[in-house]
Amino acid sequence: MQQAFFWGKFLLNSILALIIDTAAGILGGAMLLRFWTQAIRVRAPNSLAHFMSRLTDWLVLPLRRVIPGVGGHDWASLAGAFLIVLVAVGIVLGIAGALTVPNLLVLALVRLLNWALYGFMALIIISAVFSWVNPQAPLAPFIQTLTDPLMRPLRRVIPLIGSVDLSPLVALLLLQILLRIINAIPLQLLP
Repeated sequence: MQQAFFWGKFLLNSILALIIDTAAGILGGAMLLRFWTQAIRVRAPNSLAHFMSRLTDWLVLPLRRVIPGVGGHDWASLAGAFLIVLVAVGIVLGIAGALTVPNLLVLALVRLLNWALYGFMALIIISAVFSWVNPQAPLAPFIQTLTDPLMRPLRRVIPLIGSVDLSPLVALLLLQILLRIINAIPLQLLP
């Protein structure tokens, strides 16, 4: 009976953590995308820009009063993403009974970097699919512009093989390596 209660509580906590992480990931991802589009000076298609602003303005606009844009970057969006991940990780750690300030800060930073890296991986995969399937797709130029700062240095070093560009594969491999390194940080820093 007690074992069934334990597994039921574990399952409920796991489902709640999944819901919190998913909601925070969507919101934080929109804030990171908003930051990145302004950082590389690309205008999102109207429907996507409208979605991002409607989803994030409630937090970004008040933060802009406190955190100004410096160097042409929307630091309020990045700070908003960090606040979202901080709250989400704090709730999940609180549910697990492991909420301490070092745990919270380290795991929030790692989660934010995970979101950014997974976002770049998704953009690279979408860009590669567009280039193979439909290079004239309406979103293709926007996605390519988002990935270009990562891909341009690799394309200078990695030659085409026939007419195949292997730089997306190398970029994904490098991002996976970076992801593994970042995910190992909590094991080194936290008890």
